[in-house]
Amino acid sequence: MRFDEAYSGKVFIGSHPTWEDAKVILYGMPMDWTVSYRPGSRFGPNRIREVSIGLEEYSPYLDRELHEVPFFDAGDIPLPFGNAQKSLDLIEEYVDSILEKGKFPLGMGGEHLVSWPVFRAMYKKYPDLAIIHMDAHTDLREEYEGEPLSHSTPIRKVAGLIGPENVFSFGIRSGMKEEFEWAKEAGMHISKFEVLEPLKQVLPKLKGRPVYVTIDIDVLDPAHAPGTGTVDAGGITSKELLASIHAIAGSDVKVVGADLVEVAPVYDHSDQTANTASKLLREMLLGFVK
Repeated sequence: MRFDEAYSGKVFIGSHPTWEDAKVILYGMPMDWTVSYRPGSRFGPNRIREVSIGLEEYSPYLDRELHEVPFFDAGDIPLPFGNAQKSLDLIEEYVDSILEKGKFPLGMGGEHLVSWPVFRAMYKKYPDLAIIHMDAHTDLREEYEGEPLSHSTPIRKVAGLIGPENVFSFGIRSGMKEEFEWAKEAGMHISKFEVLEPLKQVLPKLKGRPVYVTIDIDVLDPAHAPGTGTVDAGGITSKELLASIHAIAGSDVKVVGADLVEVAPVYDHSDQTANTASKLLREMLLGFVK
């Protein structure tokens, strides 16, 4: 799909009709080829769009409306089913195109491996890039059962690309012992269990730097987000996650892109998770793009 083509499916509420006057390109990465537990996140982007019709365009948190940050919903990237490497290559090319046009990429997953090619594209444009990562899981494995392309590996991959000292993970409550040990030895920041307070302590250190924000919906407790592939008890509340997004928005960091991944509608029978995701995306749109 080219950016000058209209997306023929459902669009996120408030989307502009064309990309030319948009500051933000919202796009889907419908891939779940490498998940190790429950698949289904490839259907996340479209369901988030569908439920967004019930969302207000005004944010009382930020006192802004969606028309103040013009964005274009470009639809889902057409990815070849089952071909992980080609899918990742297509995502990277797609984000390259967004960045070449001087626009802000806001992605919807899909499994978390889809963030890896986005990180690569962002790093090419911003060599002093930092990553803010909110997740239940470390995602620091080098491979999963012999496969290096896995949704358990994207943060280890980006740490190798930009340096572990430039990766900041929050809300982590699950991972192999070796992953935690590697992060400590490598000088990577990991905040276990909590997000908001440790995030507030880190943000001043990132003042003025280009930052990419990646949020796995399973950072939320399953009570708040049951519709995901790898639920993990003991997570944060949706209120804390919203407050964390607002903390980033109100800081002096320069957010240059973001994504929200791992919404799996098949396990989300009341649309609770998809509705939460649509609200989070609204706040990211209104908060991260000045």
